[in-house]
Formats: sequence, structure tokens, C-alpha cells
Amino acid sequence: MTATDNTADKTRTSKNIAAQIEQLSYEQAREELVAVVSKLEAGGASLEESLALWERGEALAQRCEEWLDGARKRLAAAQAKAEAE
Repeated sequence: MTATDNTADKTRTSKNIAAQIEQLSYEQAREELVAVVSKLEAGGASLEESLALWERGEALAQRCEEWLDGARKRLAAAQAKAEAE
């Protein structure tokens, strides 16, 4: 396998992971994020495994932020509507 093949495989894998994470509910993403953090804190993983966990954790944290941002916007809209009435 060449370096180019390896990079292409990692890109495909990253896109698959992103697509999977995009489908998670807030609770699912948060639960998995907690598990990833626990694994990283426990240590014992190889450098490659630790990097993969870190990247997944970052993606999960981003997904949680997206859900929370959406919730904030919905609350702000509901509050604005209630104040207008």
C-alpha cells in the first residue's frame, strides 16, 4: 500500500465516521464522548489508537455543540414569541 492509498483510506474512513456521528442524538453523542474520554484517561492505548480516539472525541464534542446550539436557538425563538404575545 502506498502513502497515497493510505491517505485515501483515511479520508474515506473520516467521512464515514463523520456521517455516523451526524446521525447520533445528543444523548448518544454525549455518552460515546464520555466513553472516549475514559479510554484516553485510562491510558494503555497505542499512539495511533489514542489519536483515533482523540479525533473521534473531537467529532463527538462538535456534534454535541451542534445539538446544544440548536436547542439554544429554539429556546430563544420560543422566548421571543412568548414576549411578543
